[in-house]
Amino acid sequence: MTLEDALEQLRGKAEPGRAEEMAAYHKIDRPYLGVANPDTDALVRAWRQTLDLETRLALADGLWRTNIFEARVAAAKLLTQARIKPSDAEAWQLIQSWVPDFDSWAIADHACMAGQRRLMADPSRLDTVEGWTTSDHMWTRRAALVITLPWTKQNHPSPDEETARDRILGWAAGYVSDPDWFIQKAVAWWLRDLSKHDPERTRAFLADHGSMMKAFARKEAARHLPA
Repeated sequence: MTLEDALEQLRGKAEPGRAEEMAAYHKIDRPYLGVANPDTDALVRAWRQTLDLETRLALADGLWRTNIFEARVAAAKLLTQARIKPSDAEAWQLIQSWVPDFDSWAIADHACMAGQRRLMADPSRLDTVEGWTTSDHMWTRRAALVITLPWTKQNHPSPDEETARDRILGWAAGYVSDPDWFIQKAVAWWLRDLSKHDPERTRAFLADHGSMMKAFARKEAARHLPA
């Protein structure tokens, strides 16, 4: 499987007129092929089953570098799995290298989904993510919350998971005065997901910091809180 092989397969799934619709929707100047996400997912699933790790890493790197929308999504999906053996260090390094390139929520979120698995495999990597929170690049700051969403999910968190949860909430607290819509939305997203499993922490955060959040973000954060 070469980069050109992969691109040819993606182009083979393109739908007439869809590329123009995607460009208008995402509003980011890059090439679009017009491939539906389920079709990209099906192709990548087949690639993951047949390619060894070294080939997948090289292919993901090549796909990302094309700057084609579907190719970047496919690159992220190639590395989205719970376990990567014998070592996921190169996969984590590759995902990190993509973060400064983030310029749209769709691509960033797919890459962060791959990164979530690598963080859960080695939570010490939160030390790296914490450095993103002070970046001048808005999408990097946003990624720090999107990539850590798994820490909102535990109903019965371990002491280490509770410590990580409070640490990430500290990052979110530093974001609440940021007026950028995407940052406010990311804070709201983290709190909304947390509220389903830890309403007490969510209420406490909103009591302490909610007044500094945009109204839409505050409302979204509290949407699933019990009355």
